Amino acid sequence: MNGLDTIATGPMWAGFIFFVLVMLALDLFVFGGNKAHKVKVKEAAIWSAVWVGLAMLFNAGLWWYLNGTAGPEIADQKALEFFSGYLIEKALSVDNVFVFLLIFTAFQVPQQYQRRVLLYGVLGAIVMRAIMIMAGAWVVSEFSWVLYVFGAFLLITGMRMLVAVDAKPDVENNPVLKIARRYLRVAEGDHGERFIVVKNGVRYVTPLFLVLLLIEATDLVFAVDSIPAIFAITQDPFIVFTSNLFAILGLRALYFLLVDVADRFHLLKYGLAMVLVFIGAKMLIMPWYHMPVQASLTVVAVLIASSCIASVWVTRKKK
Repeated sequence: MNGLDTIATGPMWAGFIFFVLVMLALDLFVFGGNKAHKVKVKEAAIWSAVWVGLAMLFNAGLWWYLNGTAGPEIADQKALEFFSGYLIEKALSVDNVFVFLLIFTAFQVPQQYQRRVLLYGVLGAIVMRAIMIMAGAWVVSEFSWVLYVFGAFLLITGMRMLVAVDAKPDVENNPVLKIARRYLRVAEGDHGERFIVVKNGVRYVTPLFLVLLLIEATDLVFAVDSIPAIFAITQDPFIVFTSNLFAILGLRALYFLLVDVADRFHLLKYGLAMVLVFIGAKMLIMPWYHMPVQASLTVVAVLIASSCIASVWVTRKKK
């Protein structure tokens, strides 16, 4: 299958989008996702397990459906592509967590308000990813050489990450923040979890709204890295979209799960940078050697696991 060819039918697309909307509605109106409260590690761990479990159930259901309609070979291939894409997106989303933590720390956002910011951040990320994935799939289908551009971009990005892995983003001098402060009325001070307040009949945005803008801008930047990476695994828009969405839906729970132990995984960024370098190189050598998805999955898993184990070992040794 090439280009915009996909294993998905119209009902499959509709069913998945309906599932996403239902889960978001449950989170908002049933499980209190729109109410300010401090998320404990136990709650974050349960939600992380739920999202990972749902992703694996979806993959099993996809395999079962394709096994009966398209045959076992395509079923195995697509299920493996989904799992590989999900693992890559999940791993790269950890880098988002580190940046989110820096942003919340810089603005001194209480943890009970962070949940709401991340919820709206996820909603914005879903819309942005959908647009970028469909645009990327169309570009790849029309101009296949773009994959080599993606490969070169990922290779350079990964090498830059390796060189500047300890550099921290300058949140206060972020261009998005500067533009927002220039053109928006900002009501300084603590306004709870509100994004907009009215003073003397005039609308003001709160510092929490500026934090939300930075979170959205951060996800946009990371999407530029992560979406080309998954096109190295598959060009099927349905597989790209569903694996991306499951990783994004679990991002909020992952943040609260790692927020207290982020410093213990300081070497993980090296692993993520090497993943980007590997995927970029894989895309560039495609004319001469097409690496099987199983081999790519193994390399990515080893790089991520090694960097996590090394982080824990170094941290314990220091203690």
